[in-house]
Amino acid sequence: MAAPAQQPTQPGGGKRKGKAQYVPAKRARRCDAGGPRQLEPGLQGILITCNMNERKCVEEAYSLLNEYGDDMYGPEKFTDKDQQTSGSEGEDDDAEAALKKEVGDIKASTEMRLRRFQSVESGANNVVFIRTLGIEPEKLVHHILQDMYKTKKKKTRVILRMLPISGTCKAFLEDMKKYAETFLEPWFKAPNKGTFQIVYKSRNNSHMNREEVIKELAGIVGSLNSENKVDLTNPQYTVVVEIIKAVCCLSVVKDYMLFRKYNLQEVVKSAKDPSQLNPKQGNGKETKLESGDKLNQNNPAEGKNNQQVVPEISEELGQIKPTSEMQVVNEGGAKPEIVSQVTEGSKSKENDLS
Repeated sequence: MAAPAQQPTQPGGGKRKGKAQYVPAKRARRCDAGGPRQLEPGLQGILITCNMNERKCVEEAYSLLNEYGDDMYGPEKFTDKDQQTSGSEGEDDDAEAALKKEVGDIKASTEMRLRRFQSVESGANNVVFIRTLGIEPEKLVHHILQDMYKTKKKKTRVILRMLPISGTCKAFLEDMKKYAETFLEPWFKAPNKGTFQIVYKSRNNSHMNREEVIKELAGIVGSLNSENKVDLTNPQYTVVVEIIKAVCCLSVVKDYMLFRKYNLQEVVKSAKDPSQLNPKQGNGKETKLESGDKLNQNNPAEGKNNQQVVPEISEELGQIKPTSEMQVVNEGGAKPEIVSQVTEGSKSKENDLS
């Protein structure tokens, strides 16, 4: 009689478990907290991009959101399960009413386990989605960026961009159009109006066309109020469209360009002084005269530059040269001797007048 087959043993002497034995336990842990565990239509939250370290990104997001969330909405409150279910205890002869109470108790117990901020799977690498409950994501994120913009204090290391998501729908053009008609009303429907731009990003999705989506959404905004105008430089509102797999995330944000496209790493950097970027660009005649003198000393053969310098110097000295003499200076190769003669002649006339 043949001996029964034995499972292969590990070097330590223990038996190796099959892969199927680990899967149920992993799925069970993922569902312990209750609520959706992946990005899906009907959610609100915050879309966060990072650089290769998603676990550290989630930790930083929880810390930052809880800090500012407590500041805006107060500390998070947790309801005791015993107090929440005690109200449903009682005798009721109506079976339908008793069933409704039981369903309500189940929903209440589920909501009790839901936190204010909960990380869910986004469906894309280097992207984290934090589901929110009981708060307005656009106001919270704007408050965070406004504070960091004023204080210039860096509070994150791996978080790059933080975009509020006010609504989600299926990533199909007809679903997006139907959803956007109602979603965009608070900002763009008459009497509300404003300048806007549309920012589009797609990840792990190949059936959506960027130009088509932008065209349709812009048409919806224009139909809500004809006074809504496109402004790609400094718009009042920015419509953010983020598509991940089969889910479309939408939001309308303010100060998108001021807060460096909602980039937490860039918003804390101090803006450079414009005068430092172009130090040679001054104001008035003084800068032109100084640059003209340098050109005369270094490259006396520059005819066009001399043409600008000669009349300005002669005007300051009170002597305006005729055009024929200026043409001689320029056409003659602009030799340094000729220029010096012009300036010396003007100086001598000035001395005679004095």
